[in-house]
Amino acid sequence: MKQLTIRGVDEKLHETLQNKANQQGLSLNRYVLHLIKESVGLAASSLPEQEFDDLDDLAGTWTEAEYTEFANNLDAQRKIDAEMWS
Repeated sequence: MKQLTIRGVDEKLHETLQNKANQQGLSLNRYVLHLIKESVGLAASSLPEQEFDDLDDLAGTWTEAEYTEFANNLDAQRKIDAEMWS
């Protein structure tokens, strides 16, 4: 993929673009890319839906026992081996 740098963007334009992107739930980059594609006929007039690839669907699914096991394992990994640092 190629990258572009757009110079001469004043504060008002930047603020307006950022606000519009926020209203659509998109990053500024994704919003501006859509506007460019749309203006040259390479995209539909509707905005793309934001795609998430995070782990929200897993939030709140652990049992207390699973959390405790995870926390204990994490604590064990965080211990500093003093002999290695002396």
